[in-house]
Amino acid sequence: MKVSTLSIGDEVLFGEIVDTNSAHIAARLYDVGITVRRHLCVGDSEPDIIEAMEALAGSNDFVIATGGLGPTVDDLTAKAASKAAGRHLVLNDDALAHLQQFYEKAGRQMLPGTEKQCMLPAKAVLVPNPVGTACGFVLPFKGTHFFFLPGVPGEMKRMLEKTLVPSILSKLQRKRVVRTRVFKVFGLSETQTESLLKDVARPDQGLSVAYCVNFPEVFVKLRIEGDDETRLSALLDEGCRGTRDKLGDFLVTEGEDTIDTVVARLFKEKGITLSLAESCTGGMISKRITDMAGSSSYFLEGAVTYGNPAKTRALDIPAELIAERGAVSSAVAMAMARGMRRKSGSDIALAVTGIAGPDGATTDKPVGTVYLAMAGPSDCKAKQYKFFGDRDRIRAMTAFTALDWLRRYLLSI
Repeated sequence: MKVSTLSIGDEVLFGEIVDTNSAHIAARLYDVGITVRRHLCVGDSEPDIIEAMEALAGSNDFVIATGGLGPTVDDLTAKAASKAAGRHLVLNDDALAHLQQFYEKAGRQMLPGTEKQCMLPAKAVLVPNPVGTACGFVLPFKGTHFFFLPGVPGEMKRMLEKTLVPSILSKLQRKRVVRTRVFKVFGLSETQTESLLKDVARPDQGLSVAYCVNFPEVFVKLRIEGDDETRLSALLDEGCRGTRDKLGDFLVTEGEDTIDTVVARLFKEKGITLSLAESCTGGMISKRITDMAGSSSYFLEGAVTYGNPAKTRALDIPAELIAERGAVSSAVAMAMARGMRRKSGSDIALAVTGIAGPDGATTDKPVGTVYLAMAGPSDCKAKQYKFFGDRDRIRAMTAFTALDWLRRYLLSI
């Protein structure tokens, strides 16, 4: 089965927003065994939309188009599709009824011109929108079924799941079993990860392994495809066990979980408390911790001691130590962690200090020099890192590394 996507909108074409729709569609279809062949993007231009339809028609069984179905003057998708297919643009009674009901339920007055969303190609099949005002539609054109959906991601995803995926799957002549498992790795490069897992794939039996970098992690995707579900499930389970064994503690988590959810779950399971002292990350670690519901049960407090006077005032770090060793040093990082633990009364305290750049570097401490420290009931340890990239990348890497420290510590106790 041949499927392509078409993204419509100046804001997407000019890079003002990221086209997450085509990525989501491709990933969702991939999960059910359908590979998207081509992504095409055009602006809010009738001739360009028509030209794109012409280019995709005939060579695809289905095209999923998103964007340009709203009420404003630049929403031209329905009009262009009508012109391409040689159909009149007419008021769709079902779409109008949906729009009126939407406004009635919301207790709002429908503004003049809103009904423009209900002007669709004659005899087009309506695609209901359970969460928005603009319905989609299906239009056959030159042997290809074009599905037109709104560009709002939340609306598109619901309509894709409820209507489009079942419709496409119902037309598959041969049902294939497709299963995917995702493993998230931190601390190894993509090449190192591949080297560890070189024996996991069984291409002759339908089990493949793919790798991609989702900074700062490496994602490993095991995919199984075939006809015998029992055999394939057993093979996939075997591949997953091998992947876990080979990755060891570099494996952060699997599936939809993130390092943030893993750390939150471990803190609740272990029943210990945390405090943070941050310098170069400016509160990024605290934010990620407190983004998790229920974090108040284990996260006591955090301090952003960005300047040297703040380190002395808030954490009782001697000014002489900072002057002698430098704010970015192992000694100061450990003093920050100890001071934070003492002030907060937490079981453990983690501290970070570093040079995120672009200024502040010295010969022996270049941009990207970062120290992490952790103080516990019996000891305090610190480690130096040399991160690379711009300021945002260094700060993000520091925050993620701090979370990984917490993950590893919690797994060890």
